[in-house]
Amino acid sequence: MPAKNMYHDAVIDALRADGWTITHDPLSLKVGDRILHVDLGAERLPIGAERGEEKIAVEVQSFAGPSPVADLQQALGQFTLYRLVLAEQQPERVLFLALPQFAYDGIMSEELGAIVLAGAHLRALVFDPAAREVVRWIS
Repeated sequence: MPAKNMYHDAVIDALRADGWTITHDPLSLKVGDRILHVDLGAERLPIGAERGEEKIAVEVQSFAGPSPVADLQQALGQFTLYRLVLAEQQPERVLFLALPQFAYDGIMSEELGAIVLAGAHLRALVFDPAAREVVRWIS
């Protein structure tokens, strides 16, 4: 089992405060002889439950390394890999990348981040690590 991200518990608290129920910690995906671990799986019943349950997977990133570009490369690689596998195995589940507010205000607000958000069709959940709350959802 991989080590948990430093913001793992903060994202759990933020999702719960936003009305989500954590269903998987981690969400394991078996591909052949390999097992991938997306950090979290969560569900919630939307208001007007006739639409059915919403299901998401969340990959938490800290952006705590010495290079924001290297952190972005790793995050994008994981996001792409997990999104491809989820599309095959659990197409009803939408993948989100959990980004701390400082990463969103930093590299993700720069030209490089805008290219990645648009070009990779990256869905993100921006969270405040100290307040343990969701700041915004980016679809």
